[in-house]
Amino acid sequence: MKTLKVFGSLIKDSLDTITKGSKTYHLWMGFLTLIMLIGMYCYSIQLDQGLSVTGMTDRVSWGLYISNFTFLVGVAAAAVMLVMPTYVLKDIDFKQAVLIGEGLAVAALIMCLAFVVADMGGPSVLWHMLPGIGVFNFPNSMLTWDVIALNGYLFINISIPLYILFRHYQGKESKKSVYLPGALISVFWAVGIHLVTAFLYQGLQARPFWNNALLGPRFLASAFAAGPALIILVLAIIRGFTDFKIEDKTIKKIALVVTVAAQVNIIMLVSELFKEFYAPTHHSESAYYLFFGLDGKTALLPWIWTAISMNVLATVILTFHKLRNNLNVLYFACILLFVAIWIEKGFGLIVPGFIPGPYGKIAEYTPTGIEIGVTLGIWAMGALIFTVLARTAIGIETGKLRYKK
Repeated sequence: MKTLKVFGSLIKDSLDTITKGSKTYHLWMGFLTLIMLIGMYCYSIQLDQGLSVTGMTDRVSWGLYISNFTFLVGVAAAAVMLVMPTYVLKDIDFKQAVLIGEGLAVAALIMCLAFVVADMGGPSVLWHMLPGIGVFNFPNSMLTWDVIALNGYLFINISIPLYILFRHYQGKESKKSVYLPGALISVFWAVGIHLVTAFLYQGLQARPFWNNALLGPRFLASAFAAGPALIILVLAIIRGFTDFKIEDKTIKKIALVVTVAAQVNIIMLVSELFKEFYAPTHHSESAYYLFFGLDGKTALLPWIWTAISMNVLATVILTFHKLRNNLNVLYFACILLFVAIWIEKGFGLIVPGFIPGPYGKIAEYTPTGIEIGVTLGIWAMGALIFTVLARTAIGIETGKLRYKK
């Protein structure tokens, strides 16, 4: 009963914290709410008229929704780059940022599930994903494994920070024997969620563009570049608008992780380009469409070359020690890298896999306003969830939120 009473007090204090703040905070929350309402309106149109209001067709059946889903799985997995140094290697410099990273993972995972719901057409078909009720097709379906992996990782990333914050809210230290086993599991689970997502594409033999042994490792490399890059940008915003102390050396250590992952990602990109274009076959047509266009169809050319240019520029900036240690330059490089990998793992991965079609015909894909509206709404929802989680966690960690007996 005492635990429930303390937990109720935590919820009450958290609600009090997230509903009060500066004018800037209220404008931010109001803006996110407005974008979410627009997204809900667009989704209501999709529910009423079906997926025909999107740019997807029977030829290109995955588009903006699955692109964002794939990218956000990587963002969620990137939390392990803070969890492992903090909980396993006991690096105190990462300790300041680990709860922020886990909160970002929770928001990203919820967004992932929201994009899956949007892509399935509506929540009425989700019962198929329930074991014993729907057509779960376990253990043969890779999608089934992905659902299990994502929900399991979501549970881990909610339970560990909740326990730590709950103890700190009471003015007590968290017990390592309670959270360390879960932290160790999350290290392997984070790798698993992105590998399983890669296997979803890699196992489709009829899509040679995805049927690539390097796809899984490249997923991880890009995730460990884009995810920590976003964490750095979030930490910069938190430093500027809250009392939460984050040292420069914490950001610089995370930047080193981003640098190594970005360099590995570039090496893997070069390897893929060599494989596709040095000795091309008819299986290289998807890559030709993506990078050079095919039969006069060039919708993705500006996207992919912009992404590669931004990716290379960001990696070069991060590679030089003096540039990386200049925080303003670092933030610019992180923005470039984040956007570049979003394009690469979105339009640069999903759409070309469907082009050309089975009979050699090219049906290009362009997202509609409805898709863009729903997508922005889900991103706004994720940002709002993260803001609420971060504001509560910062209040507890700075000592402003404490249980009053």
